[in-house]
Amino acid sequence: MTKLGEYLISKSVNKSEVARKTGLSKPRLSELTLNHSAKLRADELYLIALAIDVNPGDLIVALYSDLKLKR
Repeated sequence: MTKLGEYLISKSVNKSEVARKTGLSKPRLSELTLNHSAKLRADELYLIALAIDVNPGDLIVALYSDLKLKR
């Protein structure tokens, strides 16, 4: 399970509803929530945030807060 998948579960989000609202296919949404090698595009992240009624910036922080700059 990816961080996006965990986030959607924590928010009790219905992935079919997100797919319908965003226009993303169900297989693509499943790939993004299950496959760690899948790359989430910015437009997909933005649409998902809108569909689940969260601030896109908050979603970015939830998914990528572990990233750090190199010293």
